[in-house]
Amino acid sequence: MTHRVPRGSRDQNTRQAKLLIVDDEELNGLIVKKHLQVAGYEQCVVLEDSVTALAVIRDEKPDLVILDVMMPQVSGLDILQVMSLDTELQSIPVVIMTASTETVTKYAALELGAADFLAKPIDPNELIVRVRNTLASKLYQDRLKDSAAELERQVRERTAELVTSRAEVVHCLARACEYRDNETGHHIIRVGRYVGLIARKLGCSEQQVEILDLAARLHDIGKIAMPDDILRKPGKLDPEQHDLMKTHCFVGTRIIEPIREDDCTNLRTDARLAAGALQRTRRSPLLILAAKIAQSHHEWWNGTGYPLGLAGEEIPIEGRIAAIADVFDALTSVRPYKPAYRRERSFEMMAELRGTQFDPRLLDLFLQSDAEITRIQMEYMDRN
Repeated sequence: MTHRVPRGSRDQNTRQAKLLIVDDEELNGLIVKKHLQVAGYEQCVVLEDSVTALAVIRDEKPDLVILDVMMPQVSGLDILQVMSLDTELQSIPVVIMTASTETVTKYAALELGAADFLAKPIDPNELIVRVRNTLASKLYQDRLKDSAAELERQVRERTAELVTSRAEVVHCLARACEYRDNETGHHIIRVGRYVGLIARKLGCSEQQVEILDLAARLHDIGKIAMPDDILRKPGKLDPEQHDLMKTHCFVGTRIIEPIREDDCTNLRTDARLAAGALQRTRRSPLLILAAKIAQSHHEWWNGTGYPLGLAGEEIPIEGRIAAIADVFDALTSVRPYKPAYRRERSFEMMAELRGTQFDPRLLDLFLQSDAEITRIQMEYMDRN
């Protein structure tokens, strides 16, 4: 992005700048001030005491400092060095005034960030040109900085909008299944929160916790394909119905899973833009986690679960975590086939399945989190 300011506008903006002239010889400072005022720079302040210069610079935040080098007690190079180390003062340009012709002095000033030099005695024409050019450069840099800050703000805002939209889409999709199932309302949110609780206990970052929370809300999305007479049956499912119900893991995985390569190839034939979008979707960490959870949250630690009969650490850890969260919320919620059990009784029932259905280490982390679990239950309590 290129910023071009018309010359007249630039001169007008720079002449409104605040200028600080630091010179221990009052007459020299007043002469410089007079030349600048004749050229239209009205906001000029002369300071003789170099000891207080840094305090004045911090308080006034001038747009440009014209600084003499040879001053008693605190030299111009001393002031320049402190400014170069101070993040608040680094952006203030400094023009050095010096009667010295020594290269080492100029080199030292450049190393410390001096923007330009003025030789003493001061040439008025040179003074005006160097001040104008330095202020124009600062104006340009300030515009770039403001533009970068605004762009960063817009990116943050847009990113936040995308994150919010993603969460809303996941929640709406999960709720669509939930209404077909048992209409408990907050079941999917509680399961996500319980999964996040265990993940946090495992030392996961907050970003990982957030993604796992969202992904877990889609754990039962496959139930959207199950018949109502199964989902709402008040009693125990017969073997045939139970076998059909087991397929919701595969169905959920198919709904969420990354697009297959052959599907992408077919789409490329007709719509390259769509294919590109689908290729990006294939790499979504959220969907990858959600697919893992949907497929594996009914696997048992001892290998007797479904749909694949995985055992122990063969089961993805995301699925092992979701299994604990899902079962606990099912136990403590009303279902067509059962009443809600109290939290303590649910803990006891799950503890009996430690090492059988549940990963012992993960279950222990969950059962030791009574206060956090209670808070989640209270915050997302069903109202019906």
